[in-house]
Amino acid sequence: MKQFFLFLLIATTATLSAQTDKIPTSKGEIVLHPILHSTMVLEWKGKTVFVDPYGGAEKLSAYGAPDLVLITDIHGDHMNKETLGGLDLSKTTLIAPQAVVDELGEIAFKKIKPLANGAATKWKGVTVEAIPMYNLPETDDSRHPKGRGNGYVLTVGKKRVYISGDTEDITEMRQLQNIDVAFVCMNLPFTMTVEQAADAVLEFKPKVVYPFHFRGRDGLADVGKFKELVDAGDAGVEVRLRNWYPEN
Repeated sequence: MKQFFLFLLIATTATLSAQTDKIPTSKGEIVLHPILHSTMVLEWKGKTVFVDPYGGAEKLSAYGAPDLVLITDIHGDHMNKETLGGLDLSKTTLIAPQAVVDELGEIAFKKIKPLANGAATKWKGVTVEAIPMYNLPETDDSRHPKGRGNGYVLTVGKKRVYISGDTEDITEMRQLQNIDVAFVCMNLPFTMTVEQAADAVLEFKPKVVYPFHFRGRDGLADVGKFKELVDAGDAGVEVRLRNWYPEN
């Protein structure tokens, strides 16, 4: 029995390690753990950040209680009450758009900071800027109307990290500057195509880009094709493919 649990521990550790990237900054490494869809864990200088926690609290249990939670939108694959309800949030700060704050109900955080598109705040040495995310064309019945949700740019030790949220190929994304690491969505019919995502990335030119949030109505988007398009367009942009859907 002890051997079984030792094997399970080793297997779990190996899985976590395989999904771990380290991003150097001027003030220590950011450790990235892709979890599921657009859910990720960022660790930096003893602080733990959960982005769009979704898929069940057990998927995040290895990382302890978060110091910060970032949520991009009200949809259940970003603001997931079941997952949030299973987390220890007693010492956690939430940064989210007002629409998310309005939907929290009984979910309690130690501190809540609503952030609107274009606004910025500081949290323990990290600057958090809220970036628009929305569908095109802009219509009254849009799944993601402009102003409701946030993408984010985090400045951590002089590194700028962009998290797209659920966006299409919008001008505000193409106009981003000095992005070191980008997480860019691509899934139909909810956000944008692989081709649109690649074309936008080739315009704002992050140093590293991770395709994420790529499960659509008809399955997973072809992120291999995304990499091919970006590689062909600019070899200076590094595309990193990671397993955002470990249960598939």
